[in-house]
Amino acid sequence: MLILRRRAGETLLIGDNVKITVMDVYEGGVRLAIDAPKSIPVLRSELLQAVDANRDAAAKEAVRPDSLLGLLGSVPEGKKQPL
Repeated sequence: MLILRRRAGETLLIGDNVKITVMDVYEGGVRLAIDAPKSIPVLRSELLQAVDANRDAAAKEAVRPDSLLGLLGSVPEGKKQPL
């Protein structure tokens, strides 16, 4: 891990195409401007954690016997509706 100290208005570069500029520094926080190609996803870590938690919850729900997939499994073969 690289730890840097930057002041407002200063910039750091990651590779050839990602530029991070410190816009404002205040007690308890910092504002950053991130200039990166659209092909590089830029996400706050808490959003990625929420996506992972939702994906995990959906996967657990899919294997529960009372989930939709479980209900479809209990319908007689000739009565199943296509999804």
